[in-house]
This record gives sequence, C-alpha cells and structure tokens, in this order.
Amino acid sequence: MVISTQGRYTRTAIFLHWLILALLVAQYIVGWTMPHIGRDTPVTTLISLHFSIGVLILGVIVIRLIWRLIHGEPAPEAGVPPWQTRSARVSHWLLYLLLVVVPLLGWINASYRGMPITFFGLAHVPQLVATHDASWRWTGDIHTLIAEYGVLPLVGLHVAAALYHYFVRRDRVLQRMLPGV
Repeated sequence: MVISTQGRYTRTAIFLHWLILALLVAQYIVGWTMPHIGRDTPVTTLISLHFSIGVLILGVIVIRLIWRLIHGEPAPEAGVPPWQTRSARVSHWLLYLLLVVVPLLGWINASYRGMPITFFGLAHVPQLVATHDASWRWTGDIHTLIAEYGVLPLVGLHVAAALYHYFVRRDRVLQRMLPGV
C-alpha cells in the first residue's frame, strides 16, 4: 500500500466516496418505501430497484477497496491525536466490511426466496444459494439488522467526526475528501 503525501485523497477515491454515499441514500429511501418482503411477496419495481442498487453498491465498494489498497490514503493530518487516527481507520474498515456484507446477505436472501435479481433490468444476476434452502432463512433479518443498526450508526459517526474536525478542531480532515477543494 502506498501512503499519499499530497494531503488529499485522489480524485477517484473522492468520486467513489461520494458515489457510495449517494447510492446509500437512494438505497435507504427505496428500502424504507418498498413493501415488506414476506413469504410470497412479488418482486415489485421498488424491490427490483432495491436489488439493483444493492448490486451496484457491492460493485462500487469492491472498486473502492481495490483503489484504496493500491493507492493508500493520505498521511494523517498533523496534530490529530493518534487515537483518533486509529479510530478512524477501524471505523472505515468496519464500514467497508459492512458495505460488502449487507448487500451479500440481501443477495443471498433474494436467492433463498427465489426472487429474480436483475441489474436495472439489463442483466440477470445469478442466485448465490438454492431456493428455499432453510439454512439461509436468517439472512433477510440479519441484512436488515446490520443495515439499520450497523451501517447507519457508522455513517452517522463518520459524518459527526468529519463535522467535528471541520467546526471544532478546524483542521483539514474534511477537506481532504471534498471534491474541488
């Protein structure tokens, strides 16, 4: 891994960061407005859109992870206490992990339920597990729990930390990820 010395993330990293945020906002809006997925729920437009956005989030986060592993991150901002730098790294990697796990669990659950998944109607996405294989019944509940009680609080913590650095510490931590700054 390379540590950037320019003090900012690369334009690609910045783009991928904000794209993931936009996709997460769209995903949560769709997820909260779509019908509850029960035993015989038909795949509606909103459910299909939820599946498509989930596949897209998974693809983008994999690209983001590869980019980060190859290009690294900027050196820590001067004056930031080491515990904050370590906390930020742990929370980032936990967020990356959850942004892979949550879509995978959703994909597994859709496969378990026998629901067809298409990528915005353009291509069929293969099933990951056999339909109605009882060993995968739990995946939908865990998908929802992690999305609501794992991803959302971590994103909230991430935003709060960025605002803390901008408004309280008045350092340049936030600006390193802002486009065009």
